[in-house]
Amino acid sequence: MVLSRCAALCAVLIGLSLSACADNAAIHVNTGQIVSHITPRMTGSCIEDVNHEIYGGLYDQKIFGESFEEPPSAAKFAGWTAYGGSWLPAGDGARVTPDPGGKLVCDEPGFADGSVEADVKIGGGDNAGLLVRVQNPGVGADEFDGYEISLSGNGRQVILGKHHHDWKLLTTAAVSATAGQWSHLRVKMAGPQIQVYLNGDSVPVIDFTDTDASLLSGAIALRTWNADASFRNVRIQTGAHVADASLSSTPSRSVSGMWDAIAAGVAEATFSLDSDNALNGAQCQKIQHSGGAGQVGVANRGLNRWGIAVQKGQRFAGRIYLRGQDLQGPVTVALQSADGSTTYARQTISHVAGAWAKYPFTLKSSAADPNARFAVWIDRPGVLWADQAVLMGTGAEQFHGLPVRADIANVLVEEGVTFLRYGGTMVNVPGYRWKSMIGDPDKRPPYRGNWYPYSSNRFGIFDFLNFCEAAHMESAFAINIEETDQDVADLADYLTAPVTNPWGRKRAADGHPAPYNPAYIEIGNEEYIGADNAADYEHYTARFQAIARAIHGRNPKLKLVCAAWWRPDSPNMERVFQGITGEAAAWDLHVWSDSADAGRDVDRDISQMQSLFQKWDPQAATKIVIFEENGNLHNMQRALGHATTLAAMQKHGDFVLAACPANCLQPWRQNDNGWDQGQIFFTPGHIWRMPPYYAQQMAANVYQPLCVQSAVTGGDGLFVTATRSDDGKTLILSVVNVGAAPKPASISLSGFDGVKTPSEVWTLAGDLNAVNPPDGPEVVRTQQNKLDAAGAAFDYTFPAHSFVVVRLKR
Repeated sequence: MVLSRCAALCAVLIGLSLSACADNAAIHVNTGQIVSHITPRMTGSCIEDVNHEIYGGLYDQKIFGESFEEPPSAAKFAGWTAYGGSWLPAGDGARVTPDPGGKLVCDEPGFADGSVEADVKIGGGDNAGLLVRVQNPGVGADEFDGYEISLSGNGRQVILGKHHHDWKLLTTAAVSATAGQWSHLRVKMAGPQIQVYLNGDSVPVIDFTDTDASLLSGAIALRTWNADASFRNVRIQTGAHVADASLSSTPSRSVSGMWDAIAAGVAEATFSLDSDNALNGAQCQKIQHSGGAGQVGVANRGLNRWGIAVQKGQRFAGRIYLRGQDLQGPVTVALQSADGSTTYARQTISHVAGAWAKYPFTLKSSAADPNARFAVWIDRPGVLWADQAVLMGTGAEQFHGLPVRADIANVLVEEGVTFLRYGGTMVNVPGYRWKSMIGDPDKRPPYRGNWYPYSSNRFGIFDFLNFCEAAHMESAFAINIEETDQDVADLADYLTAPVTNPWGRKRAADGHPAPYNPAYIEIGNEEYIGADNAADYEHYTARFQAIARAIHGRNPKLKLVCAAWWRPDSPNMERVFQGITGEAAAWDLHVWSDSADAGRDVDRDISQMQSLFQKWDPQAATKIVIFEENGNLHNMQRALGHATTLAAMQKHGDFVLAACPANCLQPWRQNDNGWDQGQIFFTPGHIWRMPPYYAQQMAANVYQPLCVQSAVTGGDGLFVTATRSDDGKTLILSVVNVGAAPKPASISLSGFDGVKTPSEVWTLAGDLNAVNPPDGPEVVRTQQNKLDAAGAAFDYTFPAHSFVVVRLKR
């Protein structure tokens, strides 16, 4: 079927902007020809608790593991540092349970040439093996630089890959190792050459020379990729020197995994996790002091044990639930240095009762320390149980009085984000239920999350909606598709019913008397992304219909979004479309924008989706949203990819109702799933912006509602979009030059006489691989200048690898 006039025009314009002609470009803008109407929701962002965007990030909880749900931490291996994974002693070696990228990195100094060898046994799963020339390690699948040499779980393949905070397969070799039995891997390195030997063979199974920016030195490590694996007999040889890298370990104590034991002096200490007497969740921490002088307790250093950042004079408010038995003295809570040698603030809690009770406290730090810890202890005999520990900032450190880090929130507001989507794969687990997210946060049940198995409901859907209201952002959130019909009907009431309704009264009791006003509710996320199965899509359609009837039966104004995974060539798409038409305001399309010219593919995908919708039902009102514009980058290339994607979406503005690049936030050197695409990076005490942040900020700050016709000749590598105000007095020219050389252009405007001078120009430019470091100035950021040219025609040279926005007024 022929595309609509708008979609066809958009395709032509994109094609023109990519045409390969002469060196000089000619850009013509016809301000009287409207291409589309652009929603202000186009400059949104996507946030979910992946890579700890919420816990450790936006949510102002300094303690990680507050519910003591995590099992005891793995044993400590002397001379090695674990970055993810549960590493356990196994005979004279180590064993790791399946984990997406857990690493045990040797603390010995890195080396250039030499060899490393080890026995490896895989008990099932994907693959495991050795890492060599490791630098910059962190927690997460690809959070390091180095080479990976792995043996597949079935013993049939040796894999050589390269990580540069990403993954690149270099080569593989077919082998015939025995699964579940010990195999001997040996890796020999000489400059860029890497040779891999298996089971003592004299001929390498892999002999590879890396000629593409080879990594030439670094540490060694053990690694699993979703495999149960064991390691022993690790040996390093450099020149004539041969050394065994011992895997000797110290046993762990029965202390919840995110906490550390305190056993000072000669106190007799016993720790256990009590599953019979927990206040909330599956277990609590039990601490017993049986005599002797000294402290017995536990300490927490926040996410990844990064430390709790404190400033001199900073005041923290906290609470902890305690119960005691035969306590002969008070309980102390404190802020301390990481090793506990210096105490910055303390408060004693006397008369802890035998039944659970909440004990609030306030701590004011006497010194600054970016690596502090929170501690709770007893120094006299008795038994103490602890559960649900909370430590937060106070005053201006919280955003509008909410349990939200103000520094992160304020930078997000400064970005100009107009729309925030809360959802993603985190909703696709059985424990993600909205009724577990209301009421007293200390009593909300923990659940098994997708990205982190010991997830908390302290920050949920309605905490997110409260933040969006305070930040003046429109909102969308997702729910699990297996919520019952009754529960989603109750959700509609909790969101929007008056206080005369039982659920409206409950909302008011939770602190929000006025109704909420979300822009959209998404039913699921990426449903059935794994396979194209008719029965799965039929199930999703049935659940969407039932949920829609329940929600719209209570409030027909609530707008719903279909989250079925889009496969344009599948016949299942039309069946889903026919099933949701009339109930769904939009279908969620997820796109990819790592490449600088990603807008070309996005334009194609949107055009195809719009064409199919029109074919299936020309009268249907269903549009699309792009709730995840994904990638694996956060550099200048990704910034250009977002800008070209935005250009494509704006030209389809009558069909695209909202758009959100992912991810909103990312903690420094923490990556749970391979994504490495945060716009705002953070540590416990510091935040900084990446290039995609500035591209979005530029677009948000010059928003105009009408996309008008723009055409380019001789503009190889240029993406051009023109938007204007309703009254025609403001014109925005947005140009992305994805080329490696500056591009001069002659610009002419129709219907825009009497241009005022000077005009404003914002430019974001830099090397494609450039990112902003955590410990210095933001080297890639928007530069603002003036353009003195007046009139309806002028020349401008667009820098290499740049996003330029020109605001003209008349």
